[in-house]
Amino acid sequence: MAEVEEVLRRRNEELERELKRSLEREEKIKMELQKTWERLRVAEDAEERLCSQLGELEAEGVDQARAYRERLVTLMEQLSVAQKIIESVSVKTS
Repeated sequence: MAEVEEVLRRRNEELERELKRSLEREEKIKMELQKTWERLRVAEDAEERLCSQLGELEAEGVDQARAYRERLVTLMEQLSVAQKIIESVSVKTS
């Protein structure tokens, strides 16, 4: 009977050690999961900021392109007027 109790006692101690190791692993995994979750949240926040900045840069680029086009059209109109004036003067002096 004492042998059976000794075997059961040893088995119980072994199971308790395994349980303790398992709980420690579980806690470690929970901590790693929490850290990973936090990194993911930070990455998502950064992604949102980058997307917002990209949108602002795109809008700025469109505005600059429109302004450039307007300036180009104005210069072309001025050049056209200047050419007409030159042609007009050339015809009058000929």
